[in-house]
Amino acid sequence: CAPIMLRLAWHDAGTYDAKSKTGGPNGSIRNEEEFTHGANNGLKIALDFCEAVKSKHPKITYADLYQLAGVVAVEVTGGPTIDFVPGRKDSSVSPKEGRLPDAKQGVPHLKDVFYRMGLSDKDIVALSGGHTLGRAHPERSGFDGPWTKEPLKFDNSYFVELLKGESEGLLKLPTDIALLDDPEFRHYVELYAKDEDAFFRDYAISHKKLSELGFTPSCGSKATVRDGTILAQSAVGVVVAAAVVALSYWYEMRKRMK
Repeated sequence: CAPIMLRLAWHDAGTYDAKSKTGGPNGSIRNEEEFTHGANNGLKIALDFCEAVKSKHPKITYADLYQLAGVVAVEVTGGPTIDFVPGRKDSSVSPKEGRLPDAKQGVPHLKDVFYRMGLSDKDIVALSGGHTLGRAHPERSGFDGPWTKEPLKFDNSYFVELLKGESEGLLKLPTDIALLDDPEFRHYVELYAKDEDAFFRDYAISHKKLSELGFTPSCGSKATVRDGTILAQSAVGVVVAAAVVALSYWYEMRKRMK
Protein backbone atom coordinates (compact mmCIF):
# COMPACT_ATOMS: atom_id res chain seq x y z
CA CYS A 1 0.00 0.00 0.00
CA ALA A 2 3.03 2.32 -0.04
CA PRO A 3 2.40 3.61 -3.58
CA ILE A 4 -1.20 4.56 -2.92
CA MET A 5 -0.21 6.33 0.32
CA LEU A 6 2.29 8.41 -1.63
CA ARG A 7 -0.37 9.17 -4.22
CA LEU A 8 -2.79 10.25 -1.48
CA ALA A 9 -0.26 12.66 0.00
CA TRP A 10 0.54 14.10 -3.41
CA HIS A 11 -3.09 14.53 -4.43
CA ASP A 12 -4.05 16.28 -1.19
CA ALA A 13 -1.12 18.69 -1.55
CA GLY A 14 -1.10 19.07 -5.34
CA THR A 15 -4.23 21.22 -5.49
CA TYR A 16 -2.44 24.25 -4.03
CA ASP A 17 -2.79 27.62 -5.76
CA ALA A 18 -0.13 30.09 -4.65
CA LYS A 19 -2.02 33.17 -5.84
CA SER A 20 -5.31 32.48 -4.11
CA LYS A 21 -3.67 30.49 -1.29
CA THR A 22 -6.31 27.79 -1.61
CA GLY A 23 -6.07 24.01 -1.75
CA GLY A 24 -2.93 22.22 -0.69
CA PRO A 25 -2.16 19.73 2.09
CA ASN A 26 -5.15 20.49 4.27
CA GLY A 27 -6.91 17.13 4.44
CA SER A 28 -9.76 18.24 2.19
CA ILE A 29 -9.31 15.17 -0.01
CA ARG A 30 -11.26 13.24 2.63
CA ASN A 31 -14.40 15.12 1.52
CA GLU A 32 -16.58 13.09 -0.83
CA GLU A 33 -16.81 16.11 -3.11
CA GLU A 34 -13.05 15.85 -3.68
CA PHE A 35 -12.14 12.17 -3.45
CA THR A 36 -14.70 11.52 -6.19
CA HIS A 37 -12.81 13.79 -8.62
CA GLY A 38 -11.67 11.75 -11.61
CA ALA A 39 -7.97 12.25 -10.79
CA ASN A 40 -8.58 10.71 -7.34
CA ASN A 41 -10.09 7.44 -8.54
CA GLY A 42 -9.04 4.61 -6.24
CA LEU A 43 -7.88 6.78 -3.35
CA LYS A 44 -10.80 5.85 -1.11
CA ILE A 45 -8.79 2.74 -0.20
CA ALA A 46 -5.94 4.88 1.12
CA LEU A 47 -8.36 7.18 2.94
CA ASP A 48 -9.86 4.17 4.70
CA PHE A 49 -6.39 2.92 5.72
CA CYS A 50 -5.64 6.32 7.21
CA GLU A 51 -8.99 6.38 8.97
CA ALA A 52 -7.92 3.27 10.88
CA VAL A 53 -4.82 5.12 12.10
CA LYS A 54 -6.85 8.25 12.84
CA SER A 55 -9.24 6.26 15.04
CA LYS A 56 -6.31 5.26 17.25
CA HIS A 57 -4.70 8.70 17.23
CA PRO A 58 -7.68 11.09 17.00
CA LYS A 59 -5.73 14.23 17.84
CA ILE A 60 -3.61 14.11 14.69
CA THR A 61 -5.14 16.16 11.88
CA TYR A 62 -6.08 14.51 8.60
CA ALA A 63 -3.79 16.98 6.86
CA ASP A 64 -0.79 15.88 8.92
CA LEU A 65 -1.73 12.21 8.72
CA TYR A 66 -1.91 12.13 4.91
CA GLN A 67 1.45 13.86 4.54
CA LEU A 68 2.97 11.64 7.23
CA ALA A 69 1.74 8.58 5.32
CA GLY A 70 3.47 9.85 2.18
CA VAL A 71 6.75 10.39 4.03
CA VAL A 72 6.56 6.91 5.54
CA ALA A 73 5.73 5.36 2.15
CA VAL A 74 8.94 6.72 0.66
CA GLU A 75 11.10 5.70 3.61
CA VAL A 76 9.87 2.12 4.08
CA THR A 77 10.46 1.37 0.39
CA GLY A 78 14.09 2.45 0.53
CA GLY A 79 13.82 6.13 -0.34
CA PRO A 80 15.29 9.15 1.41
CA THR A 81 14.38 10.39 4.86
CA ILE A 82 12.07 13.39 4.54
CA ASP A 83 11.74 15.83 7.41
CA PHE A 84 8.17 16.03 8.66
CA VAL A 85 6.93 19.10 10.50
CA PRO A 86 3.47 18.72 12.12
CA GLY A 87 0.87 21.40 12.59
CA ARG A 88 -1.28 21.46 9.43
CA LYS A 89 -4.92 22.35 9.91
CA ASP A 90 -7.82 20.50 8.34
CA SER A 91 -10.14 22.18 5.86
CA SER A 92 -13.69 21.25 4.93
CA VAL A 93 -13.49 23.28 1.71
CA SER A 94 -12.46 21.40 -1.41
CA PRO A 95 -10.97 23.05 -4.51
CA LYS A 96 -12.70 22.77 -7.86
CA GLU A 97 -11.81 19.76 -9.97
CA GLY A 98 -8.98 20.13 -12.46
CA ARG A 99 -6.00 21.32 -10.42
CA LEU A 100 -4.05 18.06 -10.54
CA PRO A 101 -1.86 17.07 -13.51
CA ASP A 102 -3.50 15.40 -16.50
CA ALA A 103 -1.34 12.44 -17.55
CA LYS A 104 -2.33 12.91 -21.19
CA GLN A 105 -0.75 16.38 -21.41
CA GLY A 106 2.75 17.67 -22.17
CA VAL A 107 5.33 20.24 -21.11
CA PRO A 108 3.16 23.41 -21.03
CA HIS A 109 0.56 21.69 -18.86
CA LEU A 110 3.15 20.39 -16.40
CA LYS A 111 4.67 23.83 -16.02
CA ASP A 112 1.26 25.46 -15.59
CA VAL A 113 0.29 23.05 -12.80
CA PHE A 114 3.56 23.15 -10.87
CA TYR A 115 4.23 26.85 -11.33
CA ARG A 116 0.72 27.49 -10.02
CA MET A 117 1.81 25.77 -6.83
CA GLY A 118 5.00 27.84 -6.68
CA LEU A 119 7.28 24.93 -7.57
CA SER A 120 10.23 24.82 -9.98
CA ASP A 121 11.41 22.79 -12.97
CA LYS A 122 13.69 20.82 -10.65
CA ASP A 123 10.71 20.06 -8.40
CA ILE A 124 8.70 18.85 -11.40
CA VAL A 125 11.34 16.30 -12.37
CA ALA A 126 12.26 15.22 -8.85
CA LEU A 127 8.64 14.66 -7.83
CA SER A 128 7.94 12.81 -11.09
CA GLY A 129 10.51 10.33 -9.81
CA GLY A 130 7.89 9.24 -7.31
CA HIS A 131 6.51 7.13 -10.16
CA THR A 132 9.27 4.69 -9.30
CA LEU A 133 6.64 3.37 -6.85
CA GLY A 134 3.46 1.69 -7.95
CA ARG A 135 1.64 1.22 -11.22
CA ALA A 136 -1.21 2.73 -13.18
CA HIS A 137 -4.59 0.98 -13.14
CA PRO A 138 -6.94 1.23 -16.14
CA GLU A 139 -10.03 1.59 -13.95
CA ARG A 140 -8.46 4.62 -12.26
CA SER A 141 -6.54 6.47 -14.96
CA GLY A 142 -7.14 4.64 -18.21
CA PHE A 143 -3.47 3.58 -18.25
CA ASP A 144 -2.05 0.22 -17.20
CA GLY A 145 1.30 -1.00 -15.95
CA PRO A 146 4.26 -0.12 -13.71
CA TRP A 147 6.93 2.46 -14.54
CA THR A 148 9.76 0.27 -13.26
CA LYS A 149 10.66 -3.39 -12.89
CA GLU A 150 10.48 -3.17 -9.08
CA PRO A 151 7.44 -0.99 -8.36
CA LEU A 152 7.70 -1.43 -4.59
CA LYS A 153 11.27 -0.12 -4.40
CA PHE A 154 12.04 3.60 -4.24
CA ASP A 155 15.14 4.26 -6.34
CA ASN A 156 16.21 6.13 -9.48
CA SER A 157 15.07 3.43 -11.92
CA TYR A 158 12.20 5.62 -13.17
CA PHE A 159 14.76 7.92 -14.80
CA VAL A 160 16.94 5.04 -16.03
CA GLU A 161 13.95 3.44 -17.74
CA LEU A 162 12.76 6.78 -19.11
CA LEU A 163 16.06 7.30 -20.94
CA LYS A 164 15.98 3.75 -22.34
CA GLY A 165 12.86 4.51 -24.35
CA GLU A 166 10.11 1.96 -24.88
CA SER A 167 10.45 -1.12 -22.68
CA GLU A 168 8.08 -4.07 -22.89
CA GLY A 169 5.69 -4.14 -19.95
CA LEU A 170 6.69 -0.73 -18.58
CA LEU A 171 4.56 2.40 -18.73
CA LYS A 172 5.50 5.82 -20.05
CA LEU A 173 2.78 8.44 -19.81
CA PRO A 174 2.71 11.53 -22.02
CA THR A 175 3.72 13.52 -18.93
CA ASP A 176 6.70 11.18 -18.46
CA ILE A 177 7.85 11.60 -22.05
CA ALA A 178 7.46 15.37 -21.64
CA LEU A 179 10.40 15.27 -19.23
CA LEU A 180 12.62 14.40 -22.19
CA ASP A 181 11.16 17.06 -24.49
CA ASP A 182 12.16 20.08 -22.41
CA PRO A 183 15.92 20.79 -22.15
CA GLU A 184 15.73 21.89 -18.50
CA PHE A 185 13.66 18.85 -17.54
CA ARG A 186 15.96 16.51 -19.47
CA HIS A 187 19.02 17.87 -17.67
CA TYR A 188 17.62 16.65 -14.36
CA VAL A 189 16.40 13.35 -15.84
CA GLU A 190 19.93 12.58 -17.03
CA LEU A 191 21.44 13.69 -13.72
CA TYR A 192 19.11 11.54 -11.62
CA ALA A 193 19.53 8.51 -13.91
CA LYS A 194 23.27 8.44 -13.28
CA ASP A 195 23.33 9.76 -9.69
CA GLU A 196 20.81 8.25 -7.30
CA ASP A 197 22.20 10.23 -4.37
CA ALA A 198 21.46 13.47 -6.23
CA PHE A 199 17.92 12.27 -6.92
CA PHE A 200 17.34 11.30 -3.29
CA ARG A 201 18.68 14.63 -2.06
CA ASP A 202 16.55 16.69 -4.43
CA TYR A 203 13.49 14.49 -4.01
CA ALA A 204 13.55 14.89 -0.23
CA ILE A 205 13.69 18.67 -0.61
CA SER A 206 10.93 18.80 -3.24
CA HIS A 207 8.68 16.40 -1.33
CA LYS A 208 9.02 18.51 1.80
CA LYS A 209 8.14 21.65 -0.19
CA LEU A 210 5.08 19.95 -1.66
CA SER A 211 3.95 18.71 1.75
CA GLU A 212 4.17 22.22 3.23
CA LEU A 213 2.49 24.28 0.49
CA GLY A 214 0.41 26.97 2.16
CA PHE A 215 1.58 25.79 5.58
CA THR A 216 3.77 27.97 7.76
CA PRO A 217 5.03 26.05 10.80
CA SER A 218 4.47 27.91 14.05
CA CYS A 219 7.37 28.63 16.38
CA GLY A 220 6.35 25.60 18.42
CA SER A 221 6.16 23.30 15.39
CA LYS A 222 9.68 23.51 14.05
CA ALA A 223 10.91 20.27 15.55
CA THR A 224 10.81 17.49 12.99
CA VAL A 225 9.77 13.86 13.26
CA ARG A 226 12.59 11.80 11.79
CA ASP A 227 12.46 8.04 12.14
CA GLY A 228 13.63 7.09 8.67
CA THR A 229 16.36 4.61 9.61
CA ILE A 230 14.05 2.47 11.71
CA LEU A 231 11.23 2.68 9.19
CA ALA A 232 13.40 1.94 6.17
CA GLN A 233 14.66 -1.28 7.81
CA SER A 234 11.24 -2.37 9.00
CA ALA A 235 9.18 -5.12 7.42
CA VAL A 236 5.90 -3.80 8.73
CA GLY A 237 3.32 -2.33 6.40
CA VAL A 238 2.99 1.35 5.70
CA VAL A 239 -0.17 1.73 7.75
CA VAL A 240 1.44 0.15 10.81
CA ALA A 241 4.57 2.23 10.26
CA ALA A 242 2.43 5.34 10.03
CA ALA A 243 0.95 4.49 13.40
CA VAL A 244 4.44 4.11 14.88
CA VAL A 245 5.48 7.49 13.50
CA ALA A 246 2.21 8.97 14.75
CA LEU A 247 3.34 8.09 18.25
CA SER A 248 6.59 9.94 17.59
CA TYR A 249 4.51 12.83 16.29
CA TRP A 250 2.56 13.09 19.52
CA TYR A 251 5.69 12.67 21.61
CA GLU A 252 7.18 15.70 19.84
CA MET A 253 3.95 17.68 20.10
CA ARG A 254 3.65 16.98 23.84
CA LYS A 255 7.27 18.01 24.40
CA ARG A 256 6.64 21.37 22.76
CA MET A 257 3.45 21.93 24.76
CA LYS A 258 5.24 21.54 28.11
